[in-house]
Amino acid sequence: MRRRDWLLRALCHCTLASAALPAPGQSGAKKTLVVLGDSLSAEYGLARGSGWVALLDARVSQEKLPWQVVNASISGDTTSGGRSRLPALLQAQRPAVVVIELGGNDALRGLPIAMTQANLAEMSRAAKAAGAKVLIAGMLVPPNYGRKYIEDFQAAFANVAKAEGTAYVPFLLKGVADGPDAETIFQPDRIHPKAEAHPRILDNVWPVLRPLLR
Repeated sequence: MRRRDWLLRALCHCTLASAALPAPGQSGAKKTLVVLGDSLSAEYGLARGSGWVALLDARVSQEKLPWQVVNASISGDTTSGGRSRLPALLQAQRPAVVVIELGGNDALRGLPIAMTQANLAEMSRAAKAAGAKVLIAGMLVPPNYGRKYIEDFQAAFANVAKAEGTAYVPFLLKGVADGPDAETIFQPDRIHPKAEAHPRILDNVWPVLRPLLR
């Protein structure tokens, strides 16, 4: 084979190989799903691999969906913390879907609902601007917070989901915090569900999340 022909074939081979390489933030042909959450998603008080995000990863694998799940949740995080962390996550992971599970700690700290809503909106916009679909997981607060606060807090999640056109789970802990066994299915702090509650949490998220993974 003449040297010129060999060089042409080598160049062609390298070009095709480069075109087949996965984009940054992906594993092979897989897209990335990022869960940006707090202790409810960070497996607080649980054995590793028993939280709902780990169960989500297992379900995605079982259904052979071309996705990888990245759990970017931190116990104690607020919407302000998530908002500050999100830009770096978007740049590093380049997710196609972002699940925002934040806001509960805002209420526990008595932070203004308007601030929580603004942070949720900004995170949704940033994720969409980066090309990701967004799912917002809503949260409720206990009755002792007062009726108006409860209604305003719940409305903050719904308002953002409607205004930004995101997918929306109204209450992440539906069937857990308001279920018949609520007294026994939480850890001693009565804030964090035990491992046996996390399949229910995934069941709340999955019907809304699944269409985003098409």
